[in-house]
Amino acid sequence: MTHVRLHALDSRPDGEEWIVGRMATGRFVALPEVGKQALDLLAEGLSAAEVGERLRVETGDEIDVPDFVEALLGLGFVAEVDGRAVPQPAPPKPTLAGIRPRHVRWALSPVVPALVGLLIAVTLLTRPPVPLSYRTLLWSPHGSAVIALGAGVGWGLLFLHECAHLLAARATGVPGRMRLGTRLQFLVMQTDISGIELAPRRHRLTAYLAGIATNLMVSCLAALGAGAADGTARRVLAAVALLALLPLPFQLMVFMRTDLYFVLQDVTRCRDLYGDGVAYTKYAARRLLRRTGESDPSLGLPRHERRAVRAYSVVLVVGTTLCLAFLATVTLPADITLFARAVTRLGPGEPVARNLDAAAVVVALGGIHLLWARTWWRGRRERRISRGTSPR
Repeated sequence: MTHVRLHALDSRPDGEEWIVGRMATGRFVALPEVGKQALDLLAEGLSAAEVGERLRVETGDEIDVPDFVEALLGLGFVAEVDGRAVPQPAPPKPTLAGIRPRHVRWALSPVVPALVGLLIAVTLLTRPPVPLSYRTLLWSPHGSAVIALGAGVGWGLLFLHECAHLLAARATGVPGRMRLGTRLQFLVMQTDISGIELAPRRHRLTAYLAGIATNLMVSCLAALGAGAADGTARRVLAAVALLALLPLPFQLMVFMRTDLYFVLQDVTRCRDLYGDGVAYTKYAARRLLRRTGESDPSLGLPRHERRAVRAYSVVLVVGTTLCLAFLATVTLPADITLFARAVTRLGPGEPVARNLDAAAVVVALGGIHLLWARTWWRGRRERRISRGTSPR
């Protein structure tokens, strides 16, 4: 190859490196200064040989530009090679594609977090009647009404939470895509905003924290409404306020890459806190079992990242162990017992009401577990494909 034409790439400085990537695909990479120079020279139309010679003169080092171009091809950064288009899969269609960055630019204004903070302060000062007790959730003597409100508010808040991430990222030009995912035994809705790495830090943190801020805003508004209402309306609004707070403790489980995990990763200035933490944990386990002769993978990281990764690996092991232990001792036994009990109650000799109740349990439990398995398998397959196409 002699000449390449690159796709439109965005970049930002990050310490002694540059973060470079495509917003459309969410693929990005950290490059040293010489890599950024090579990229700029290729974008100017110089051939690979000309770029290598220019860098040799300027830096005194021999740079393998052809290998560098091969890596760019693997990342999907190259549009044409010697005038021939490079076939590439179309970028995934963004969620809510009709919303443009200009429509939601307000989400990045520093006024927004100030208003959220003011709303929280007003709520705490007025102390609305929302006891942090399970009795607040049991707002009606009719169990079906309680379940219906919980399901409706829960799914509605989940959608709003992810929309907040999506819109804050969209304001920076990141397409974003919402879909189901898995975190250990949990089925979750998640928003892919990978391209946010190319945005300034304040915008990145805004996108990461937008979901939590949305939950807090809904809780505060419902709580203030409960303070101004009475009767059933007060009880319903109090239940909504508490339901909006319930997902927030989950965000503290940073070993599962929650919203606060991405904040932690950004604050510690780590490239891939989870991936590096998993690699170090595997190394430490093999070393403990005396089954490895390989070197510590964290030694190749900058000092500040190495410290963060080693500390995070402890959180990763402890948190994952506790979660899986809870799954094995509580969640799975309860689900299996409930499922088996429902199956034994199905049959022509059973009353219609019992059959309907058992069928509902089988469909609900079976459907949730099948959806989790399908989502997990899809994510695993996508990760395998991504590893297979990435440059070595």
